[in-house]
Amino acid sequence: MRRLAASGAAGAAGAAAAPAADSTDCAQGRSPRPRRLIDLCALWDTGVSSPAAGWKRASGIARRRLNEAETLSSVQEAQLERLEAARPGRLGSGERGPVLRMARQPPPPSVHAAILLCLLSLSGAIEIPMDPSIQNELSQPPTITKQSVKDHIVDPRDNILIECEAKGNPAPSFHWTRNSRFFNIAKDPRVSMRRKSGTLVIDFRSGGRPEEYEGEYQCFARNKFGTALSNRIRLQVSKSPLWPKENLDPVVVQEGAPLTLQCNPPPGLPSPVIFWMSSSMEPITQDKRVSQGHNGDLYFSNVMLQDMQTDYSCNARFHFTHTIQQKNAFTLKVLTNNPYNDSSLRNHPDMYSARGVAERTPSFMYPQGTASSQMVLRGMDLLLECIASGVPTPDIAWYKKGGDLPSDKAKFENFNKALRITNVSEEDSGEYFCLASNKMGSIRHTISVRVKAAPYWLDEPKNLILAPGEDGRLVCRANGNPKPTVQWMVNGEPLQSAPPNPNREVAGDTIIFRDTQISSRAVYQCNTSNEHGYLLANAFVSVLDVPPRMLSPRNQLIRVILYNRTRLDCPFFGSPIPTLRWFKNGQGSNLDGGNYHVYENGSLEIKMIRKEDQGIYTCVATNILGKAENQVRLEVKDPTRIYRMPEDQVAKRGTTVQLECRVKHDPSLKLTVSWLKDDEPLYIGNRMKKEDDSLTIFGVAERDQGSYTCVASTELDQDLAKAYLTVLADQATPTNRLAALPKGRPDRPRDLELTDLAERSVRLTWIPGDDNNSPITDYVVQFEEDQFQPGVWHDHSKFPGSVNSAILQLSPYVNYQFRVIAINEVGSSHPSLPSERYRTSGAPPESNPADVKGEGTRKNNMEITWTPMNATSAFGPNLRYIVKWRRRETRETWNNATVWGSRYVVGQTPVYVPYEIRVQAENDFGKGPEPDTVIGYSGEDYPRAAPTDVKIRVLNSTAISLQWNRVYPDTVQGQLREYRAYYWRESSLLKNLWVSQKRQQASFPGDRPRGVVSRLFPYSNYKLEMVVVNGRGDGPRSETKEFTTPEGVPSAPRRFRVRQPNLETINLEWDHPEHPNGILIGYTLKYVAFNGTKLGKQIVENFSPNQTKFTMQRADPVSRYRFTLSARTQVGSGEAVTEESPAPPNEATPTAGTVPAAEVMDMAWDNAAPPTLPLTTVSVTGVVSSTDATATAATTEATTVPTIPSVAPTTMATTTVATTTTTAATTMERPPTTTSETKMPESAPDRQSIWNVTVLPNSKWANITWRHNLGPGTAFVVEYIDSNHTKKTVPVKSQVQPVQLTDLYPGMTYTLRVYSRDKEGISSTVITFMTSTAYTNNQADIATQGWFIGLMCAIALLVLILLIVCFIKRSRGGKYPVREKKDVPLGPEDPKEEDGSFDYSDEDNKPLQGSQTSLDGTIKQQESDDSLVDYGEGGEGQFNEDGSFIGQYTVKKDKEETEGNESSEATSPVNAIYSLA
Repeated sequence: MRRLAASGAAGAAGAAAAPAADSTDCAQGRSPRPRRLIDLCALWDTGVSSPAAGWKRASGIARRRLNEAETLSSVQEAQLERLEAARPGRLGSGERGPVLRMARQPPPPSVHAAILLCLLSLSGAIEIPMDPSIQNELSQPPTITKQSVKDHIVDPRDNILIECEAKGNPAPSFHWTRNSRFFNIAKDPRVSMRRKSGTLVIDFRSGGRPEEYEGEYQCFARNKFGTALSNRIRLQVSKSPLWPKENLDPVVVQEGAPLTLQCNPPPGLPSPVIFWMSSSMEPITQDKRVSQGHNGDLYFSNVMLQDMQTDYSCNARFHFTHTIQQKNAFTLKVLTNNPYNDSSLRNHPDMYSARGVAERTPSFMYPQGTASSQMVLRGMDLLLECIASGVPTPDIAWYKKGGDLPSDKAKFENFNKALRITNVSEEDSGEYFCLASNKMGSIRHTISVRVKAAPYWLDEPKNLILAPGEDGRLVCRANGNPKPTVQWMVNGEPLQSAPPNPNREVAGDTIIFRDTQISSRAVYQCNTSNEHGYLLANAFVSVLDVPPRMLSPRNQLIRVILYNRTRLDCPFFGSPIPTLRWFKNGQGSNLDGGNYHVYENGSLEIKMIRKEDQGIYTCVATNILGKAENQVRLEVKDPTRIYRMPEDQVAKRGTTVQLECRVKHDPSLKLTVSWLKDDEPLYIGNRMKKEDDSLTIFGVAERDQGSYTCVASTELDQDLAKAYLTVLADQATPTNRLAALPKGRPDRPRDLELTDLAERSVRLTWIPGDDNNSPITDYVVQFEEDQFQPGVWHDHSKFPGSVNSAILQLSPYVNYQFRVIAINEVGSSHPSLPSERYRTSGAPPESNPADVKGEGTRKNNMEITWTPMNATSAFGPNLRYIVKWRRRETRETWNNATVWGSRYVVGQTPVYVPYEIRVQAENDFGKGPEPDTVIGYSGEDYPRAAPTDVKIRVLNSTAISLQWNRVYPDTVQGQLREYRAYYWRESSLLKNLWVSQKRQQASFPGDRPRGVVSRLFPYSNYKLEMVVVNGRGDGPRSETKEFTTPEGVPSAPRRFRVRQPNLETINLEWDHPEHPNGILIGYTLKYVAFNGTKLGKQIVENFSPNQTKFTMQRADPVSRYRFTLSARTQVGSGEAVTEESPAPPNEATPTAGTVPAAEVMDMAWDNAAPPTLPLTTVSVTGVVSSTDATATAATTEATTVPTIPSVAPTTMATTTVATTTTTAATTMERPPTTTSETKMPESAPDRQSIWNVTVLPNSKWANITWRHNLGPGTAFVVEYIDSNHTKKTVPVKSQVQPVQLTDLYPGMTYTLRVYSRDKEGISSTVITFMTSTAYTNNQADIATQGWFIGLMCAIALLVLILLIVCFIKRSRGGKYPVREKKDVPLGPEDPKEEDGSFDYSDEDNKPLQGSQTSLDGTIKQQESDDSLVDYGEGGEGQFNEDGSFIGQYTVKKDKEETEGNESSEATSPVNAIYSLA
C-alpha cells in the first residue's frame, strides 16, 4: 500500500471563479491577470505614475477628498505611519504636488494621512485596463515603444530599415527629420513608411546608393494630446575597403633581436577583426614570445632561427560583408651565429646560450617610454597592454598603485600582456603599471587611467497620470563626467519657446505642476548631454477623471477546500486611484490582519480556510468621484480523502481479488472514483466490477499483474492511493512481493481530526501514510502543550498498526495539540502535521509532587526539594506548592510556606535533626489531596572524634588486617558513611629503589570495627591513619601507625626474548622484574623440546640474580623448544613467563563467524565503571592453528597465582591458570603449530557472575570464551587494554561465542575482562595474556638433507640401467636410412628401401621394460641426448612436499627433420640429472 501525493484546489477554484494568482506576483509588482484587473502591481510597458489625492482649499474636489480621508481605517493609518517613516526626505520622480502644497499650508491631520496614503502606498505605476469600453473612453498621449539604436550601421546589400513605433489614444501619426530638417517621405519613391507605424523602409531593389541616405534621423509620434520623440539615430553604411597593393621586401633581423610586423588594416565600418596567418592559410602559433597586439601588429620579443620557416600575412575580417582580406606576406631572414636549426634546442633550459644568442634586459615595444595615459568611458571595458622584448622572453605582471586589482572584473589576456577590466566605474581610475622581468633585470611602464562618463540616469522621468486639480512633478536627474546639462522640451519644442502655462514651473531638473486641468496634457522630453553622449526621455502628463469601476463579474461563487489558502480578487479601476476595503457578511470592520491579508492590488488572501470563513465578502472601491462595490460568496468544502486504501496483494491465477478504496468527501461535491493500471486508465472489462468503494477482478490472469491506483476526485480536489497485485502460476509457491521490494520507513500520517470532544477525553482520527513495503506495527501519539513546555512533544499513548482512530484520555486545563508517528520494522516515520488545539477545563490537582526530600546543604539549614508537576498534572492555572515542616517526635505546630518553584530552604536548624515534611499541590481551582509525610534531616557538620586503638596485623606480603574502636554516635554529627584508612608507601627495604609515596585509601562502609587492606607492595615500609566519614566529610585523623610488609615472590621477568640466529643455537635475553618484592637470589629456566605430539625431557637451569642472558646449543635442529623463566626470592619463585622458539610462518587465519576488528570501538562504561576486581596475571604465548586435523592435547604444569578477594576479607581464594598445548596430528599437510589457552576457574558461583574466561591467543588475534549464569539475551562487553594503556571494548550478544579480537599486536601484553552491559557491577576477574612473537622460520636447505641425496642417487642408478637397455635394443634394430627429402614425414605407410632397410616400426616404439612412461602411457621420441631445451627448462618436473620427485621427463619433438642419421635414442641420463638440478 502506497499513499500518493494528493492534489487539491489551493485557491479560489470554482466554476465561476478564475484561478487565484500567486501571492508573490503582486508582492513583486506583477499583475496576475492583466486583461481583467487594474491594480498596483500591473505595469505598462513604459510605466504610468499613480494619481495622488490633491488638496485645494477652494475646490469641491478637496472637500470631497477630505470627507473620504476622514473615513480611513486604523489599519491604513498604521500602514501610512510606517511608510511615511521609511520614506526618504527628497521627493522622487513619481511624487506628487500635495506635499509641496502642504509645505506652504499644512492641511488637517486626517487629510495629511489621506494624501500620504495615496502618495506612498499607491505610488507604483498603473496600467489602463484592456477592457474595450475603458480603452475607448480613456485618452492618452503618445509613447515611443520601439526604436532603432543610436548608431545604426546597415549592410549595403540589404534594404535600410529604421524602426519607430508608438502607442496612444487616439493612435498617433508619424513624421521624420533628417539632419534636423523635415524629411519629406512622399518625394522619394524609394522611401516608405509601414502602416500604423513610423518605421522607415528604404528600398534599393530598383537601384540607388545606400551611402546617399547616411545622416541623422529622428522620429516624431503625435496625436492631439502631445508629441513624443525618438532618439537621434545616426545611419551609417558598412564599409569594407580593399587593402592597398604593396611590395614587401624581406625583413632581415639578427637572431635574438626584437621585431614588429605592422598590419595597418584599412579603416572599415565597423572595425575589422585582425588575425595573422601564413600565405598557405595556416595560423601563426602565438606564445609569450610571439603574440599579436590589440592594434593588430605582430610582436616578436626576440627572433629565433625557426621563425623564418614560414611567412606572415595579416588578415582582416569584416562583419557585415563576411569577407576576409589578406595583406601581402612578410618574409623573414634571420641572421645567426649558429646556422644549424636543431629542433632539440627548442626545449633546452638554456636555449639562447646554446644558440649563441646574447642575453639582455627587457625593454618595452608597446607602449613606448616609461609612462602613458588612457581614457575610458564608464560602463565600457578598459584594455591595458604591455609588450616587452628581451632575452630570455620577459614575464609580464600587472599592479595598481595604492590598491589591488578588482578581482571580480579583471582578467589577463594575451599571455599576461593585456589586462582587461570589464564594466569600468569611477573607482577604477588611477595608476596601473606593468612589470616586465627576466633573469637579466626588470622594467616597468606606468599607465594613468582616467574614467569619464556619458550621461546616465539617476531619476528618469516617468509618465504622470493625475486627476483634475491634483499636483505633480516630473524629475529628470542624470550624472556623467563632465556633468551633463539638462534641456526640457514639450511636444518636441524647446520649453522656452512653448506657450506659457501658469500651472507649470521649471526648477532645473524638475517641472512642478499645480492644479492640473484637462488642458495640461502634453508630452515632455528631457535631453541631458555632455561631450561623450546624450540621453533622451519622453514622459507624458495625462489628466483623467474616472469614478471607480469594478472589472470582474458580479456575485462570484468561490468554493475552497478546508485548510487551504485562497485569494478573493476584486479588480477595479478609477482615477484618482480608489481605496479598496473588504467586509464580511455586511460587518462594519475592515478585513486585514490575522488570517487575512489585503494586497496593494486589492486582492484579499485568506491564509488558512476554516469553516467559519464561509460567507459573503464585499469589496468597496472609493475615490472622490464615487464608489463601486462587488460581492464574492465563499463556500468551504471538506477535503476528499481515501481512508481505506487498497493493499498490496499476491494472488494465484484464476482466483478473485478485491481492491478496496473507501473515500470520505464533501457531500455537496460530486465524487468520481476511477482506477489506473500502471499509471494508465484502466479498461473495465467483463472480468472486472467497479463499485463505489472497491474494484473486483474475477479470474485473475498474468496480464492483471501490476500497480492499481485509486483516484478519488471532485471538481475541487483529488486523492490517490496505489497498490500492487502480483499474480502467481498454479504450481508456484506464494511469496510476498514485498520481500523482494526495498523496505523503508513509513510515510507520515496525515489529516488529523479531533472529534467526540469531552471534558477528559477526545477522539483522534488520522489517515495512515504509505508503509513503504513494511507493514506498520505501531502508532505513537504525542502531545504538546503551550503553558509549561511550549514546543516540547511528549508521548501520550501507543496503538497497534491496524488502528487509525483512538480515544485519548486527557488531563484538566491543558491546551493540547497532537501528532502521530508511524512505526514499522525499519524505523519511525516523520511526525504528522499537528492537529488543532483543544483545551480542557480546569480542576483541583489530584496528586501531589513526588520525590520529596529534606537534606541539609549547610550545617544549619535543611533544603526541601521535590519533582515539580508537569502540565498534565497541574489541572489548573497558577500551580503552587504548600510546604509544611516540623521537628520529628515533638509536638510543635506545623510551619508552612507557599512556593512556586521546586525547592524551599529552612534556616537556623540544629545540626542533623530529623524533620517531618509535607508538600501539597494547589491551583486556582483548589488544593490537592492530603500529602504523605516524609522524613528529612537538617545539615551535617564534620565528625568530632577519630577511631582509637588502631591495631595492625600483617596477613601476608600484600595484605594487612585492621582493628579499631568505633566512635560514639553523638560525635559523628551526621550520618556515618564509612571508616576510612589512609596509607602510603614510605620506602622499600631494597636499597636505591625509588617508590611512589602517593596517598591511597581503603573504605569500610558502615559502623564496623575491622577491615582488610590488600594490594600492598611486599618488602616495604608503610604508614597508616584512620578517620570516620559522614556526609559532610572527614573527621580528625587518628595517630599514625607504621608497619612493614614481608618479602614476597617477584613479578615476572620483563622483555623475555627468544632469538634463533642459526640452526645450532638459541639465544635468550630478559630484564629484571619490575617488582622484585624482595632480594633476588636467582632465575630459574625450564625448557623442553617438542616435535608434534612428542615431548622431550624437561631441563632446568638456575642462574645468578645478575645473569640476564643464556645461549643454548640445539641438540635437534628440527624440534622446537618451550622456555619458562621465573625469578626467585627467599620466599620462592615468582610469576613465570613462557616463550617458544620461532614457529613456522604458516599461522592460522581468523575463522568466520567471529567479531571483526571493525566492530571494536572505544567507549566509556555505561554510567559508572564496574567495580575494580583482583588482578590475576597470566603470561602465555603461542599461536593457534586453524587446521581441521585431529589435535591431541598435552598438559603442562599449571601455575597457581594467589589473589586477594574484594568481598570477604577473611577468606583467601586462588585462581588456577592452566596452560594447554595443542598440536596437530602427523597427517597434517602443514607444519604443526601450538595453541596456548588461558582459563579462569570453572566452578560456578552461587550468585550471578561471569567465570571461566578462556583466552586462546595468537600473534595478531585471540579467541575469548566464558561462562555465566545470567539470563538469556544478556549483552556483554569484552574490554582489553594493551601495554600502552590503550583501552578498547567489543560489544557482544549473549549467543555470540567465541569472540575474536583481530587487531592485536605480536609480542604485546594485554589485560582483559568481561562484564555485563545491562547489569552494573557484574564482571569477570581481570586476566593478562600475551600474544606470540611473529618470527620467520629459518628452513634448512633441501640440498643438504640426507633423504634428498639418497633419492637422487636412486634415480641416477635407475636412469643408468635404462640407458644400458636402450643400447642393447639398438644394436639389434638394424639400419636407419637417411631421408632424401626433408619435407616427407615418417609414417607407417612409407615404402621399404631397396637395400632392405626399414623405418623404425611400431614394434620398436613399445616402451622399454622398466622405463618410466608418460601420463598417457607412451614414451615420446627423443632427438638429442644432450640438449637441455629438449628436456623442458621449466616446470615439467616437480617436487612433492616430502621432497620426492614427481611428474615425467618430457622432451620436445622437433617438427623439422635433422640432417644425418635420425636416431631414436632413449632419454639421456645426463639430461635427466640436469633437469632435476
